[in-house]
Amino acid sequence: MTKLIQIVPRTEFRLFGGMVKKEIELNRKGQGTFFRSGPKARNKAKWSHVKYKGWINLQRGTGEVVTAEVRSLSHAGDDWQLLQAFVGWLDRHFGDRILSLNVQYQK
Repeated sequence: MTKLIQIVPRTEFRLFGGMVKKEIELNRKGQGTFFRSGPKARNKAKWSHVKYKGWINLQRGTGEVVTAEVRSLSHAGDDWQLLQAFVGWLDRHFGDRILSLNVQYQK
């Protein structure tokens, strides 16, 4: 199942750039559970998780709103774990800079 997350940052914060920078910083230190799994592209990124099957497509939108498409490949009923890991990562690193999250479930 695919989940679309709309992440609205607080005023004047460039969330997408901050997320990419944090992912790079954590990986250079040998920390972090997310890693870039797709080619570099302007205003887009594809991340995977070291433990959970699937990927997250990130895209910068108008007004610095970030859209994340979470696609889990798990068939064991644990596809929620990738979503939980991503939302937890956002909260840990950017919780004070995010105004709202909107999750839409799609088949």
